[in-house]
Amino acid sequence: MRHPGSMTTVAPSTDVRRHELAEFLRSRRERITPEQVGLPRGRRRRTPGLRREEVAQLSAVGVTWYTWLEQAREIQVSQQVLDALARALLLDTSERTHLFALAGTFDPTPHAPCPTVTPALRALLDQLGPVPGCVQNSRYDILAYNATYGQLLCDMDRVRPEDRNCMWLAFTHEDWRAAVVDRAEVNRVMAAKFRASMAEHLAEPAWKALLHRLESESAEFREVWARHEVVGQANKSKYILNARVGLLHLEHTNLWLGPAAGSRLTTYTPLDEETRERLERLERLALGAAAPAGPPG
Repeated sequence: MRHPGSMTTVAPSTDVRRHELAEFLRSRRERITPEQVGLPRGRRRRTPGLRREEVAQLSAVGVTWYTWLEQAREIQVSQQVLDALARALLLDTSERTHLFALAGTFDPTPHAPCPTVTPALRALLDQLGPVPGCVQNSRYDILAYNATYGQLLCDMDRVRPEDRNCMWLAFTHEDWRAAVVDRAEVNRVMAAKFRASMAEHLAEPAWKALLHRLESESAEFREVWARHEVVGQANKSKYILNARVGLLHLEHTNLWLGPAAGSRLTTYTPLDEETRERLERLERLALGAAAPAGPPG
């Protein structure tokens, strides 16, 4: 059986970690109801929570392979598969960290340390202000952002790290959706770009897991996804209605940090003086909110 992604042997030096991983997966599987992940309960369900085959289906892995994982067999598991399992089992941040620790590998998701986002790149993001800027990967995960971007479409600091994904936010986050002018057209094009990006990652569980989440949670996404439209990446102007400073007219630009299918620095340059002034005000508000409170006078 082919397992996608870089391969890591689960607990090569000890059986203890493998058995702990197996118990942990089983306990997480048994606590989730089929309804929580959009599956029918059926009339003859005796297994508490999800069945193994349902977890395998949600994670896009083989049933036999997942069964072996729960049986603590000495098999190989990729970071992409662990990511898909974490999403399928609805793990929170602490549980996800525990899963990867038990598997003896690092977590490649946005809230984990990302080799793409170097200290120099973080400094560049900050120095771009008041121009909003972020780093995204090809799956639209938001890997890093500056203060202005953090307040551009929603309060990004209040979004769970695992939900910091432009596709997910565009179709499910109320504040983000309210900020997008001509949302129906923008989201249609975003879905078409996502489909084009996914062509090189069709077999990867992390991409399938995100697609499953979007299809499960958003009727709007299901409708536009069914059109099978494809659009390539391109720079363009757009309007964003920010809740704190008003309408912004911006030039959306992608600067690729490596191969065109990899990570990119995305910036939103003001296209008129009024927008620049509003971005400067937004940056001051964002930095003020992030500053620690001083001692009482």
